[in-house]
Amino acid sequence: MMETITQPWPWYTAGIIIGLIVPALLILGNKHFGISANLRHACAACLPSNIPFFKYDWKKESWNFFFVGGILVGGIISTIYLGSGDAVIVHPDLAKELASYGITDFSGMVPVQLFSFETLFTTRGLVMMIGGGFLV
Repeated sequence: MMETITQPWPWYTAGIIIGLIVPALLILGNKHFGISANLRHACAACLPSNIPFFKYDWKKESWNFFFVGGILVGGIISTIYLGSGDAVIVHPDLAKELASYGITDFSGMVPVQLFSFETLFTTRGLVMMIGGGFLV
């Protein structure tokens, strides 16, 4: 069992799991699933109540906070106990294509050429941060 859990899973596994959880929560518990909704609940809990958008009973949605906490704890536990520490293995064809874009360092979880403080204040980094912010 542990060997199955520690092996890489296909990328589509997350889609299947989310595709089963979202309708189940909605049908069985009439609960809307979404991590971004927690930002609204956090603002409603922390900000003054004179903003009309945040005037609702956020306490009945507090199960979302436990869900996000569970994701955080699960991520920490899986990193400590199930992580191998090996470098990410990238297919040679993909590595060749990424090298044409200037991305060559695959030693960490994400490419250093895209995600580092040195690249944050470059044109490419600012476009990625601002563009990604609009996409979110």
